[in-house]
Amino acid sequence: MFITLLHQLYLSTPLFILIFLGFSLIRFAHWSTSVSDGLNQLVFNVALPCMLFGVMSNFYKSPPMDVRLLLAFFGGCLLVFVIGRVVAIKIFHLEGVASSVFALGGIFSNNVMLGIPIAGLLLGPRALPIVALVLIFNSLILWSLLTISVEWSKNGRLSLAGIGATAKNVLKNPLIIGILGGAAWSLFHRPLPTIIAQPVSMLGQMAAPLSLVALGMSLAQYRIREGLSISYTICALKLVVQPLTVWLLAWALGLPSLETHVVVLLGSMSVGVNVYLMSQQFQVLTGPTASSMLFSTVLAAFTTPLLMLLLDKFYPVIPL
Repeated sequence: MFITLLHQLYLSTPLFILIFLGFSLIRFAHWSTSVSDGLNQLVFNVALPCMLFGVMSNFYKSPPMDVRLLLAFFGGCLLVFVIGRVVAIKIFHLEGVASSVFALGGIFSNNVMLGIPIAGLLLGPRALPIVALVLIFNSLILWSLLTISVEWSKNGRLSLAGIGATAKNVLKNPLIIGILGGAAWSLFHRPLPTIIAQPVSMLGQMAAPLSLVALGMSLAQYRIREGLSISYTICALKLVVQPLTVWLLAWALGLPSLETHVVVLLGSMSVGVNVYLMSQQFQVLTGPTASSMLFSTVLAAFTTPLLMLLLDKFYPVIPL
């Protein structure tokens, strides 16, 4: 088992070398943070949408979507969000918006910068359409959940305007546009014309490595601050409680092996940068969320391979 775990870590090492490269360029080579901003824009607005468009344009070749996939992943998110709210209120005595941001940290994964390349590396190309399906609903469902929680904390009632604004912003997201655009083309049941497929493929191949370098650059701009006990608890929720909860639901629902691997892997990813951005917007827990993002990215290098190893013991993925 130990040798197999080392093999899983070995497979993941190139990804974290790219993250460290981006980190070093900002922290040690003193590259301007404007380079990081530009690279992030290129990755999120061009490379990743092209990759997801290409994946989803061939979705007609995939088997029908299994709704249990979404139930396992987002059902796990809901359960852990409730657990996070309870922990935030009862243990850390956080109120209202702060407890919502704390709970979001336990469920919002860095599935774009880490989930996509790691799923492709550890599980192969078959995993990417499943990842894309989760990403379609991820932002809409999780941002709506946070919006509902925040609105209730502020007003004691739900705001349709707040939820509507969230849905509108999600649909304007380039990643979602790429996924939905590719899915729309897939309805024609034919491959993309070569003149379009080649540049989309070339840009898509840039997405994974550039996203990891960009993540490293972003991490170099955050500092470990106050509230370390809160940060450690967010990491425990994100890296342990959420993937195990998703795994339990996947088992209870009878989800097939590959789909189970994908949802557990996505649930095991580190805390997403959107949690930090939300903490900045509401001016709560900015230090703890930044620290939890740093810690969880490092820890996920060990916890995710370990979870994949355990899954392989119970649900081995059948090779092509």
